[in-house]
Amino acid sequence: MGFTVLIPARLASSRLPNKPLADIAGKPMVVRVAERARGSSATRIVVAADSEAILRACRDHGVQAVLTDPAHPSGTDRLAEASRVLGLPDDEVVVNVQGDEPLIDPSLIDAVAALLDQRRDVPMGTAAHPLHAVEEFTNPNVVKVVTDAQGIALYFSRAPIAWWRDGFAGGIRSLPDPAPLRHVGIYSYRAGFLRTFPALPPAPLEGLEALEQLRALWHGHRIAVHVTQDAPGPGIDTPEDLERVRAVFMASP
Repeated sequence: MGFTVLIPARLASSRLPNKPLADIAGKPMVVRVAERARGSSATRIVVAADSEAILRACRDHGVQAVLTDPAHPSGTDRLAEASRVLGLPDDEVVVNVQGDEPLIDPSLIDAVAALLDQRRDVPMGTAAHPLHAVEEFTNPNVVKVVTDAQGIALYFSRAPIAWWRDGFAGGIRSLPDPAPLRHVGIYSYRAGFLRTFPALPPAPLEGLEALEQLRALWHGHRIAVHVTQDAPGPGIDTPEDLERVRAVFMASP
């Protein structure tokens, strides 16, 4: 199965300015992400940049990149434009790999892409892994997802879901079996759906939870979920995150 990886990258970041260009063992972060994606089965890997600086950094390291409108409100809007610029056919599978995930597992990219090859009835896929720590289950910054018997997402939330009525009666001290699922922020789309998604009216639930994927569910689109047993490598949001990831690269042979 052939698919395209698109990596959104923007310079503006409140907690880590110029994040895509941050040096990680001698290369910009966005280049490190593209290099990890090369370990997947993707036939093409393209950075969707919002500035000439990112474009130059990618080209200097042999990474394909396209320039997109810096005013896009979200990474999905940026990728929608990139898919148009690249002329991707409607049925092409596109995987959105975040530009701050230089430790992403290439096999996870393949698995999320394969969801749309296996399920012709869904336009969108994502991933999740079991949660085992109470503090993560109750953390609103950790997004949870529940699925149906076929692995289709029923709901995403920052709240603790599913709610164990009897087990949580005296407070959340342990987690049920099977374990709740933590959503992993990687997505696959059919290119035609990706281009139409930003034009869908925002959903009330999307605004409440601040979760863009709820827009798809609100409008009746199905999202397949790949469940992996392993938590992904840490992403980078803060200077402290950056230092931790730099240490991983420096320790690598």
